[in-house]
Amino acid sequence: MPDRALPVIDLEGPLPGVRYECANGIATITLDRPQRGNSLAPNMHRVIRAIWSDVRDNDDIRVAVVQATGEKHFCTGFDVAEAESDDADEVFVDKPFSQSVHWSPYQNEVWKPVICAVGGLCVGGGLHFVVDADIVVASENAAFTDTHVGIGMVGAIENIGLAKRLPLGSALRMTLMGRHYRMPARRAYELGLVDELTETPADAIAAAHDLAMKIRENSPQAMAASKKAIWAALERGYGDALEEGWSLLRAHWRHPDFREGPRAFSEGRAPVWNPDPGAVIQTDGDDHDHDDDENEG
Repeated sequence: MPDRALPVIDLEGPLPGVRYECANGIATITLDRPQRGNSLAPNMHRVIRAIWSDVRDNDDIRVAVVQATGEKHFCTGFDVAEAESDDADEVFVDKPFSQSVHWSPYQNEVWKPVICAVGGLCVGGGLHFVVDADIVVASENAAFTDTHVGIGMVGAIENIGLAKRLPLGSALRMTLMGRHYRMPARRAYELGLVDELTETPADAIAAAHDLAMKIRENSPQAMAASKKAIWAALERGYGDALEEGWSLLRAHWRHPDFREGPRAFSEGRAPVWNPDPGAVIQTDGDDHDHDDDENEG
């Protein structure tokens, strides 16, 4: 569990290396250091952590999109020129993983849908946003590489994510060859690292936002529970994953969205979702205990 005791950061003001905007239920996170290949500086770590905390806890946000400025680079990873800067302790923290690494939605327990739009080169630390996204859209000019071992660093966190989304040999090839291998977007699409391929970076961003606009129409709590079930399945055996999924499904029976969805459909109207994860159906004479209901819908 990540430590949620965060420093207060004004997310509406200028932020180092990143832009954060929220509108119409969609949070847009833009890596914005084009002069440095949109690389990740140490002083960005706590800011990006604060952004993901807002995405997680803000009921007005239904879905998030991660993108970058420019067409040449999505993110060239950690800015090694700042490896010994005053802020480097923000990244090189000798503590357990859950207390130290907060770049990605998964690392911040964000269960809302996250889409990543990749244009240009994605290197090393930039892979955090790719491997822990729910849907990845990339342009034809995108390429993926990992350079950790070539600069004397261990390729572990992002690379474990690669092994989850790619065949083992492909993940190891990228990890062990370092700068000598770049996986083209087309190959990444063929292997499943990328879910949708577009012609240009601008097309990738547009496609990601089009997906976000469709996704935001769905029940926030149903999506969160569904995402938890699928991601948790990656860490469990099949039987245990089904038990966890069934538990999440049953728990949702008591949430108002479980009633609102079918009612809105039968009445031919748009549903009015309740974003509160703790909301419970207010029982009346027509309600019954769903624990005894054999029809889960």
